[in-house]
Amino acid sequence: MGGFGADDYRHMTRALQLARLGRYTTDPNPRVGCVLVRDGQVVGEGFHRRAGEPHAERMALADAGDRARGATAYVTLEPCCHHGKTPPCTDGLLEAGVTRVVAAMTDPNPLVAGKGLQQLADAGVQVDSGLLETDARALNPGFIRRMAEQRPHVRLKLAMSLDGRTAMATGESKWITGEAARADVLRLRAGSSAIVTGVGTVLADDPSMNVRLGASDLPGVQGDEFVLQPLRVVLDSQARMPCDARMLSLPGQTLVCVGESADQARCEALRAAGAEVLRLPEGTEGLDLDRLLEILAEREVNEVLFECGAALAGSALQAGIVDQLIVYMAPHMMGDGARGLVKLPGVERMTDRLTLKMLDARRIGDDLRLTYVVKS
Repeated sequence: MGGFGADDYRHMTRALQLARLGRYTTDPNPRVGCVLVRDGQVVGEGFHRRAGEPHAERMALADAGDRARGATAYVTLEPCCHHGKTPPCTDGLLEAGVTRVVAAMTDPNPLVAGKGLQQLADAGVQVDSGLLETDARALNPGFIRRMAEQRPHVRLKLAMSLDGRTAMATGESKWITGEAARADVLRLRAGSSAIVTGVGTVLADDPSMNVRLGASDLPGVQGDEFVLQPLRVVLDSQARMPCDARMLSLPGQTLVCVGESADQARCEALRAAGAEVLRLPEGTEGLDLDRLLEILAEREVNEVLFECGAALAGSALQAGIVDQLIVYMAPHMMGDGARGLVKLPGVERMTDRLTLKMLDARRIGDDLRLTYVVKS
């Protein structure tokens, strides 16, 4: 480990900027950026764009060509050292003659996990790591959690009026927030691997639960073919979802999770309509959310977005599966007869409160977006 100078910080900051360009396209791989510097000059840049395509280091090496010899590589994640869909990046760096590698963080993937940096060091390359690690980890919360804990990173998105209401007493809810906030939610969806809702929302609103944005709306995306549709997940213990639900006719996959006692004929009808049906264990509070997350992680789902009603939102919070809460607050009041934000039965004393830590607050159009870390 060596000390880091101002130039090291500057070049790693650029590598992080490049990595963010892969935010909407790399799934299930991590977002990674790389900058090659020789004699104080940037000679190559690259970022990982899509699973199965070259990693950031290979892209930067191709950009640099012969100028990579004797260069320093700044990379936001430890270079891989195993054969997957692409060859090891450590081999590429060694073959190109790179003499120093600075990694923001080690790779949590057990197939790498320090082995890549060790291979480079054993070959005589100067290796340093830990530069801007916090920023690098923030790029890939789902990938890191899936590798370390075999579960995805979970966000819960809610929208409310200034007085904490989500719909009128009749159920009318379009639109609480403005156009800018709704576009922001679509970008949030585009950066997610899966979107989860409850059958109550499907029955009430018949939502699309898809990304209705083109490449021009998503930084780093080149061509609409790169716009990925997240896996749509509907929690439906009794298989009540209509077979003509809008999402079943849209591009992308829909997974309907039913209880063990759900009617088999209804399940078969949903399959015939284009859904994948999965039976989950049931508890007193509904379908087993922990088991759902385990299954999603097994399917290489990194980041999950819950977009749901008050009951499922409350269940997710009480189950302790929510990592981040995102609330869009609109500048109007809907009255005390309107529906509340979440259902949290059993919260009767101040000591029962759910504790949150504010991470960010910013204006989105006329609305306010509040982001919280949910403390366990």
